[in-house]
Amino acid sequence: MVTGQGVVTPLGTGVEKFWSGLKSGSCGIREVQSFETDELYITIAGEVPDFDPRERELSKQLLMADKYSQYAGCAAREAVQQSGIETPISDEDAYRTACIIGSGVGGLTTLEFSYKMLFKENKRATHPLTLLKAIGSSASAHVSIEYGIKGPTFGVVSACSTATHSIGVVYQMIKSGLIDTGIAGAAEASLNWGATRAWQAMRVLSPDGLFPFSKTRNGTVLAEGSGILVLEEYEKAKARGAPILAELMGFGMTADAADMVNPSIEGASTAMKMALDEAELAPSDIDYINAHGTATAVNDVNETRAIKHVFGNAANNLSISSTKSMHGHTLGACGGIEAAASIKALEENFVPPTIGLAETDPECDLDYTPNVGKKRDINYVMSNSFAFGGLNAVLVFGPNPA
Repeated sequence: MVTGQGVVTPLGTGVEKFWSGLKSGSCGIREVQSFETDELYITIAGEVPDFDPRERELSKQLLMADKYSQYAGCAAREAVQQSGIETPISDEDAYRTACIIGSGVGGLTTLEFSYKMLFKENKRATHPLTLLKAIGSSASAHVSIEYGIKGPTFGVVSACSTATHSIGVVYQMIKSGLIDTGIAGAAEASLNWGATRAWQAMRVLSPDGLFPFSKTRNGTVLAEGSGILVLEEYEKAKARGAPILAELMGFGMTADAADMVNPSIEGASTAMKMALDEAELAPSDIDYINAHGTATAVNDVNETRAIKHVFGNAANNLSISSTKSMHGHTLGACGGIEAAASIKALEENFVPPTIGLAETDPECDLDYTPNVGKKRDINYVMSNSFAFGGLNAVLVFGPNPA
């Protein structure tokens, strides 16, 4: 059961602010403010606005952490508070609680700053906490310390599928009886000059905006943030009167084993089918798909074809959207942020839009909810994450089973 969720996004911090932005079709992609864009032709990004860790009253340890860990800590706190879990976690429950929070690249901005100090400023040493701030398991470690979690604690790394894999791993741990409760998701704060320079060298970034499934799409837009869920075993959540937001019913994961950047239809469609099978649902049961929808030429067409392959005629009855059009591509964190969007869609029977969709690509011929969101009955939702390296992960959510 999902009993709590928290987000930090370019549309704002906190699920309600984020969801309000999605419903209204707001865009969090803007001109970069946090670093110089000299010598860059990509000058837009999805930066988290007005995030002051001191104003967020983060702990002393998190105040000394990399921004990606701070985002994770902030999102986790919202999720934990909503879930009503008593913290610090009791000794009785500590070893049966997991903290799986990943990141695609970890503390990349810390590393860039340190290399600048060494190689440009000719400093003799870096900050003494550089290593601890940069490593990809820092966020999970910080959150486990915050709440006294002593069970499985580590970070997952699978590029843009990281958060979805993290949530799926906790789901499997609960199903196997290893744990009763888990905090799961990912965080990313890799917006800096060097990272943008590396991404633009791949020719996959748009200088204009992120327009999924559009005929005129010309690339994705980098963003930052965090998405965290609290998952609990049903009877435990029910016994303590926890707010059950949704049931995580199915999880599928595959690898294309084909190409680092060109996704396959088989890998994505098999992951979707696995998630449906585990949820014991037919394709026609799904009402809404939060698509991976990166606005790259190949991804959007392949995802469309994969959906058609799995759903058949039922694909024509789906509502689909890519919320990345509004919050940007938050890399490893996107699956957590989009899971929160999917759960809110389920809760409110509302499909968020895909903004910037003036003319659809003829090869992307499904209902992508262009520009304006809509009300519809939603019983089951699917959230897709398809990463570089052909790493695919899919979640299926349904209503509170009570």
